[in-house]
Amino acid sequence: MNMNWDAAFAACKSYDDTEVSAALQTAVDAAGGLDWVTPGMRVALKLNLVSAMRPEQAATVHPAVVCALVRMLTARGAHAILGDSPGGLYTSAHLQRVYDATGLRAAEALGAELNEDFSVCTVSYPEALQARSFTMTAYLQQADAIIDVCKLKTHGMMGMTNAVKNFFGIIPGTMKPEYHYKYPKVSDFADMLVDLCEYCRPHLCICDAVVGMEGNGPTQGSARSIGCLIAAQSAHKLDLAACGLIGLMPSEVPTLSAAIRRGLCPDSAEKLTIFGEPAAFAVPDYKTVPSQASVFFRSGGKGVFAKLADSLCLRRTPSFAQAPASAAKNAPISVRPKPSQCAAASRILTGRPVSTASAVRNSAQRARCRWDAVCLQSCWKRAELPEGALPEIPGIASGGSAYPNRKGGRTDASRVFVGSFYRYRRAGGVSAVQGCGPRAAKRKESGAWTT
Repeated sequence: MNMNWDAAFAACKSYDDTEVSAALQTAVDAAGGLDWVTPGMRVALKLNLVSAMRPEQAATVHPAVVCALVRMLTARGAHAILGDSPGGLYTSAHLQRVYDATGLRAAEALGAELNEDFSVCTVSYPEALQARSFTMTAYLQQADAIIDVCKLKTHGMMGMTNAVKNFFGIIPGTMKPEYHYKYPKVSDFADMLVDLCEYCRPHLCICDAVVGMEGNGPTQGSARSIGCLIAAQSAHKLDLAACGLIGLMPSEVPTLSAAIRRGLCPDSAEKLTIFGEPAAFAVPDYKTVPSQASVFFRSGGKGVFAKLADSLCLRRTPSFAQAPASAAKNAPISVRPKPSQCAAASRILTGRPVSTASAVRNSAQRARCRWDAVCLQSCWKRAELPEGALPEIPGIASGGSAYPNRKGGRTDASRVFVGSFYRYRRAGGVSAVQGCGPRAAKRKESGAWTT
């Protein structure tokens, strides 16, 4: 078999263990095989475990694919470590729920290790275009090799989430909104994702495209049969080969556009050497989501979202329209919340320890807390730090805590925000903002809202 295929497709119509194992072996062999795996090697499988969702919901990598890969690695004497950082708290309790819901206990029974190291580390990547320094999950740093195991899905911001977008999962869960604020333009966010992927440099990429997700992905879409597994050594080439299956052009996938600009992959799948017949798996009527316009901040403005921003103490209005060329000079501002306004924030800002449960109870679940958004974006991830101040938070500034209503009274800011945000989401909108208030806190805790 040719060992130099850029991407390999193998038919797989179901998640039957025998069928998955045979298809995965075919695809992996065509993509270069596993000869690089040696006895005793610790191989980290970076899975797409975006939320605690059942396999049949098609939001996460199916356990049958993971189990087949674990068996292949174990046969070569390697030790497989399975992990991800889904949205929400990056804690054992949260991840255990994710492992249970996604069916990964089956892989654990085969000898794989479900990651229990929830430490993080800050790394430097000078060659990056955007993320020259970032915080990531430490367990990947301790592995001898990384295999990228992704799920083919549509995505509200990136058009498609697959091999490259999967590496956003190396960012600890509650830090993800910070990266959306830091890179509000879609092109910059895409470059950041490419940076993360290039830093990790997976040895092998595998795509679960037996059943993908169409429509409002990455979590709220519908399962759609595609019928194949895909393997490649390059995440960019895998994405390029896969996007045509769901009716997307490379120009409609910002991460691919970024990779093409950097010379990391050709500008067309026709320039790839491909094993198998991708056309046989293409779904012409696949429901895609156009890549959303950038989320940016501009001063002033009228309308519901300008008022919404003011009610959230945002001096700059979050806009969900395409950013004009002048948007760069209107960058988000940063200030600190006043310690006196929140018991948990006060303790954090003054260097005193506060438990995660306490931060949620005293801040995010206080209906009239004007700093709900801050708690969801930053307090959770820093709640157990014994010392150090909360850093400046993009987009938050002093202002009123209530929104004037039409009856002449004032409505709590969090209630105004949550209601408007829900309506916006139901209308098909996609935002980097994760919400605020007690209801949003519960949804974030459960993993229902993820990035």
